[in-house]
Amino acid sequence: MTTDEPSGAHPGGGFNPPVPTTRGGPDYGRFVEAVRTLQDHARAADAPDEVIAEAADLVDKVTHLLAPYYADEWASPSGRRMDLPNRGNLLAIPLDLHTTPDGRIEGTAMFRRFHLGRNGAAHGGAVAQLFDGLLGYTAFTLSGSRAQRTAFLHVDYRRIAVVEKQFQVDGRIDSIEDRKIFVSGRLMDGDDVVAESHALFVKLKPGQP
Repeated sequence: MTTDEPSGAHPGGGFNPPVPTTRGGPDYGRFVEAVRTLQDHARAADAPDEVIAEAADLVDKVTHLLAPYYADEWASPSGRRMDLPNRGNLLAIPLDLHTTPDGRIEGTAMFRRFHLGRNGAAHGGAVAQLFDGLLGYTAFTLSGSRAQRTAFLHVDYRRIAVVEKQFQVDGRIDSIEDRKIFVSGRLMDGDDVVAESHALFVKLKPGQP
């Protein structure tokens, strides 16, 4: 892994790939998981007033601890830790993906308690976010494109995607037409289709943001 760091202001001018880094050290993955777990507990907590007050004080303390190190996206390790799932990106729905011998993407996904909508189901927006990540990864990995953006994303919701349960996911390229990459994927619970999606990603021209 390279550890080149941006020097000075980032020049911009195009869709720039993340520069791999080891900044954040060996505990960065633990830090990401701790923040995700905190979000889960914050979503689920029914605690006494004094416990919430103490928790707020502790979160404020962490906020003040990190505030002096607020960095732009080109310098922050988030999204650039290639050794971690989802590159250490807190925003992404956790996915564990690999390429199959027949040229597809397969893996697993789990919605956290933080992603709860109502009645045990993951929020529909979280399901769409999962597909944007899955199909974007599929387009990037299987087409060899360096940079592309989502042009459209269509999701069909078939069943409830409950939180805190492991699901299976798969993605594939349906066709490539010049700069257009058409992809589709599924969210599965065993043999049952929970949701499916098809999307168009467009390869960017040099200099396009």
